[in-house]
Amino acid sequence: MPFADNQGTRIYWDEQGTDEQGMGEQGTRAPVLLIMGLGYPCSMWHRTRPVLSASYRTIAFDNRGVGRSDVPPGPYSIAGMASDAAAVLDTCGIPTAHVFGVSMGGMIAQEFALQYPSRVQSLILGCTAAGGPNAHRAEPAALEMLRATSQMSREQATEAAIPFIYDPATPRPLIDEDTAQRRPWLPNRAGYLAQLQAILGWESFSRLPRITAPTLVIHGKTDRLVPPGNGEMIAARIPGAKLVLLERAGHLFSTDQTQAAHQPILEFLSSHTGEAWGRDKQGK
Repeated sequence: MPFADNQGTRIYWDEQGTDEQGMGEQGTRAPVLLIMGLGYPCSMWHRTRPVLSASYRTIAFDNRGVGRSDVPPGPYSIAGMASDAAAVLDTCGIPTAHVFGVSMGGMIAQEFALQYPSRVQSLILGCTAAGGPNAHRAEPAALEMLRATSQMSREQATEAAIPFIYDPATPRPLIDEDTAQRRPWLPNRAGYLAQLQAILGWESFSRLPRITAPTLVIHGKTDRLVPPGNGEMIAARIPGAKLVLLERAGHLFSTDQTQAAHQPILEFLSSHTGEAWGRDKQGK
């Protein structure tokens, strides 16, 4: 298995796909780095990754505390997890990437863009927030669900979260497919709480205007866990950011509205992809 090492913590990663130019032309465009959310393994990119991998080299990794990555003692920090992402790129020999993060992964992506601006070709922020006192809070029922799940089995907690992360119209078979992806890699309590502490101790609101990468913010309109006002606020704070709000889509918008989500993502990547980067790399 491929692992990156970040100060003694092993981070699992893998890669899929290539760019449209073919295996012999890798390097003509930046790959896509995929960063998943709280308690989720990188296998949860199972709907989006095949679409991206048809045209791009994609790199995905398990955040510390979940999946096949190490579970060091907490608490963790969003900045520390952004450095994990940098370590993965270093291990892959990738200087620059399109960075796509969802939920907590979107927080890590924001921090990565702030800490490593020269390594970000473009930025996609899905169903995420900027943290701190300016964030739009989840509805009380969602917060109660999060508190209650700490006393549940992992299977019970997964079921209890469904009304808060999916749109009411999402077919149950699609939800079950997601659950099957997560089941082998459900986090233990220590890893989950360490990631949660990272979220609670972080904010980017005051720093968002410093992000210079082309940015797409995408959010479901029926997201009950991270309300869409967070996406609107982030897009307003990042210079030139584009905002896409998806109808009938909750927190896991790529399941609720798969095609509607992928279209603007692919269009955005296409508009900020490879040829200029390739010329810069070649010194032309």
